[in-house]
Formats: sequence, C-alpha cells, structure tokens
Amino acid sequence: MSYDPDVPFDDFYARLIELRDTVLIPNERRVRELAEIPDDILELIRDIGLFAISIPRQYGGRGYTMEEQVKTHFVLCQASAVYRARVSTTIGLGSQPILDHGTEDQKQRYLPKLAAGEMTASFALTEPEAGSDAAALSTTATPDGNGWRLNGTKRFITNSRQADVFLVMARTDDGDRGARGISAFLVPAGTPGLSVGEADAKMGQEASQTAEVYFEDCRAEGDSMVGTEGNGFKVALRGINHARLHIGATCVAQAIRLTKEAYRYAHGRQQFGQAIAEHQLVQAMLADCRAETLAARSMVLETARTFDTGTIPIGDIACCKYFASEMLCRVADRAVQIHGGQGYMQSSDVEWLYRDARLFRIYEGTSQIQQGLIAKEMAKAGDVGLWE
Repeated sequence: MSYDPDVPFDDFYARLIELRDTVLIPNERRVRELAEIPDDILELIRDIGLFAISIPRQYGGRGYTMEEQVKTHFVLCQASAVYRARVSTTIGLGSQPILDHGTEDQKQRYLPKLAAGEMTASFALTEPEAGSDAAALSTTATPDGNGWRLNGTKRFITNSRQADVFLVMARTDDGDRGARGISAFLVPAGTPGLSVGEADAKMGQEASQTAEVYFEDCRAEGDSMVGTEGNGFKVALRGINHARLHIGATCVAQAIRLTKEAYRYAHGRQQFGQAIAEHQLVQAMLADCRAETLAARSMVLETARTFDTGTIPIGDIACCKYFASEMLCRVADRAVQIHGGQGYMQSSDVEWLYRDARLFRIYEGTSQIQQGLIAKEMAKAGDVGLWE
C-alpha cells in the first residue's frame, strides 16, 4: 500500500481510528522501549497520509481544512503523542512557511515529498539563549557569494535526527538585534557544516527525539531563503500558529485518553465493598475531567472554523494552546490520583501519559507566553474580542 491523496476525509478518518486501535496504541510500550518509532509503523503512518493533511492538493497533499486537521488530531493523539510529534514538524512548522512565503520552485521541490512522507522537515528556531525570547537568537547568516554562511547552535530541535531538510532562522542583519534582523533558510540535511547532536534525555515523550543542531560555516544556497530578507520571524510565526492549534487538539485527545483510563480503572477497582467510581469524590474528579475536556474541544473546533474563513485568529489560537495544555495537566493529575498507588507505577499507562503531558505547557510557547500574547491581541483590538 502507498499514500493515496484522493481518499475522502470520512474514509481517512475511519482508517485512522483503525490504525490507532490496532497498531498505534498496542505498540506504545515498544515505541517507548526503542525511544523511536520503528520503520514498520512509520511506513503505515506514511501510507495512511498523515504527512499530507495540511498540504494543498496541488502540491500532492490532502488539503484538509483546519477543522478536519484538528479532528484528525482528536483521533490520532488518543494514542501516544510521539506519533503526532513525528509528523508535526512537517505538517505545521515545516510546510506552512513554505506554502505561504516560499517561491514556486521551493513549493514544487519540497511540498510533494513532504506530503508523501518521503522527506521530513525540522524547524530550527530555539537556541541555548533564545527560548521564549526567540527574537534574541544569535545564529548568523553572512553573505557568501550568491549564498550565505550559517554559524550557530539550535537546541531542543524536534525530528532533527530524522530530518531531510531544516527550516533555519538566522540573523542576517547584525545591526538589528530584534525580529526584523532575522531571515529563514531551507538547508538540506547532509550539507557540509551542519551536524546534529545526540538525542536529548527527557522526562517524557522519549520517542519524539530532540537534539542540538550545529552550524559551522554551513552554506545556504542563494535560492534557499524563504520569504524576503529580514522577514524570517514572520515566516516562523506562520508555522508556529498552525502548530499551536494542532497542539490544542493534541491536548484534547490526550485528555480523552486519560479520562478513559481513569473511568475504566474507577469502575474496576473495588474499595470499601464497591467500585471506587461509586464514591462521590471520585465521581467529581471524573466529571471535572469530562467537563474541561469538552470545553477545550469546543474552543479548538470553534477556532479551527474561524481559521477556515481565511483569517489566522492569533489570540484565539493562543487561548486554545494555553487552556488545553493547562487542562490536560489537570486531567493527567486526576487520572493518576484516581489510580492511586497503581498510577505511580511504570506498568500503568497513566504514569507515562502524565509525564508526556507536562511538555505541552512549555513548547511552542509557554503558558506564560500565551497569556501575554492573548493580552496583547486584546489591546491591539481595543476590545476583549468576545461575542456581543
């Protein structure tokens, strides 16, 4: 079987549920032990077309709406979030900047291969001294004939060890230390001067490999710049805003999974002569899990529908990422609490789901960054941005 771009969304959705239930969830422990997604599972992820969901049909993708994309995440991410992470840098951070700011040659060169899963993109923005303050990056790109020379270090770069191409943000104007001095470049893996470090040892999501990426007089060709010189931070934000809404949907799905695990355990565990699900305080925790998950799911869907009208609702996307990631951590904590001592054991799914959940409040902009962005968007609009 190979990737078919013409599969209707409803058929794709049904196949994805089957893949999740028969392959992805049953292989979670294997994936954790390997600390990577093995080739046989990755091939199934390619074949079903997960790399193609956000890329337009004219470039070999499925061209799904944002609503369809987040519904995909609601299904996929009830399995371990590392499966989504393997495709995430392609469907959001990697492809969308090319789609919106790239040349037609760049689109034709990269997007069809990204859609087919033949090529993996990696997004290189974060640095040792430039995390939340991404515009403070120090990686430089200096003119070199008809191209550029890149020098610097990137940190926590997802899929860097599997990447075929890197979207790299570097400073082209050393006189402007803010966002306007940054440009974006497409740099193929294997380019002399580009190297990738060992995989980071992390609290959770071990099979979603991250690593440092080093540029030492690494040449970026003259046709590698995405967008115009000095416009790189805007290019990066196009991918980031896409990815943040996907993360909101991912957090919803992880909360669904955790709530299901807690519900099953509560109805099977006997204490004081009855299932612990019969105790009101346990019922309250389960009810809070469902209510908060429903709230997050509703806001992600509403924001996705707004996105599909042709605008990028930056403030609402930040609301989704902020609320859904915070919500997920509360649900994860309740799920462990409901499991009691068993929830603290590595034999329990809620133990590793709990550790995996913590990352979502940090990457693609911390909760505090999202709060600041929400307030900034409100001030820009001169209104709270709610309904009449």
